Amino acid sequence: MAKYSKAAAKKVAQVMHEQKIGNLKSGSGQKVTSRKQAIAIALSEAREAGEKVPKKAPANKSETAPKKTTVKKLQLKKLQPLDLLPKR
Repeated sequence: MAKYSKAAAKKVAQVMHEQKIGNLKSGSGQKVTSRKQAIAIALSEAREAGEKVPKKAPANKSETAPKKTTVKKLQLKKLQPLDLLPKR
């Protein structure tokens, strides 16, 4: 199963060519020199055109998966403050 559609791959190739010859501009109008930035621009344009492109990854990694709580932490939450004291 392909991750990207043929049209999206074609868009990436077109934008990479623009970047190589120096015609690709970023949103602020500056010339793009980074390959990664050029690919990001191409995928963004393909998404806007409605091509098959995977969703953009969340910027914050904590949004991807909930925190896992360990068994000990769960047990400590259940204990009362008096249970933590040693018995005589």
